[in-house]
Amino acid sequence: MRATEIRIDTYGGPDRLVAVEVDLPRPREGQVLLRQTAVGVNFIDTYHRRGIFPIPHLPGAVGVEAVGVVEAAGAGVSLRPGDRVGYAGPPVGSYASARVIDAARLVRLPDGIRDADAASLMLKGMTAHMLFTRVRPLRPGDAVLVHAAAGGLGVLLAQWARAAGARVIGTVGSDAKAEVARAAGCDAVILYRAQDFVAETLRLTGGAGVDVVCEGIGGAVLERSLDCLKPFGTAINLGQAGEALASVDLARLGPQRSLSVSVPGVFAHLRTLPDLQAGADAMFAMVAQGHLRPSIGLCAPLAEAGAVHRRLEAGETSGATVLLP
Repeated sequence: MRATEIRIDTYGGPDRLVAVEVDLPRPREGQVLLRQTAVGVNFIDTYHRRGIFPIPHLPGAVGVEAVGVVEAAGAGVSLRPGDRVGYAGPPVGSYASARVIDAARLVRLPDGIRDADAASLMLKGMTAHMLFTRVRPLRPGDAVLVHAAAGGLGVLLAQWARAAGARVIGTVGSDAKAEVARAAGCDAVILYRAQDFVAETLRLTGGAGVDVVCEGIGGAVLERSLDCLKPFGTAINLGQAGEALASVDLARLGPQRSLSVSVPGVFAHLRTLPDLQAGADAMFAMVAQGHLRPSIGLCAPLAEAGAVHRRLEAGETSGATVLLP
């Protein structure tokens, strides 16, 4: 089967993303040939493109999330041609119209979800699943601060936390994004460019602070987020979109403040779940129940991946971003 891949031949800017035609081999034992119908875009893709997290080889495709239809299956695979499936995580290379992939990495999709919505949820939805079922399960009455609450992940975190009965405070960069965050379930929104998010968080909580902070920026944002926490609160770092991961002084965490910092990785979550399909089913059940509402801010052709990366890195997108092969 012939396919289009969006590859880089060297690390660098969005202009390094180039469409290349490739011939795919037949699937071997344990593999399937997947015709992809929608590809999720994530900030980690820009790290791979820039070489912050090197990909296995150059030239090579980037991307860690997609959905599609099984075209052919190798020996020992229970999936059959025509099955709708999705995946997230390694091996890198989801920016493609088709690929050969290990069947063990795939989950069946429920009938009631569109391909583009499923592609927007495989990584980010499972990240929310990881945070609030494994890292820090939420209780009714918890207070949660979600940074970048209008982004693809932030929207889902706000929705999941609200469904768990938590009070949700979100930070955003503009009035337009504030509306997105409120629609996602944020009880209050902080415009971080005009307001000090620490002072505002403490004001909104009557000086008590929050139980959980979710942030994907690192550096000073992570360090200052510690000042938003109650005793025994947890700061969760989900990436370094703006700065390097801070070196947190353990003396700042306790014993007086009794704080925790978690740096979980969704790839490790997906790799170590006892039943990947069951985890995905639990996440998709949140969608079926109306708790998670996929919010796609941008759909673009696969060939426009470079332009999409420019908009993503400039902060011009809200909600999830999906490429269509």
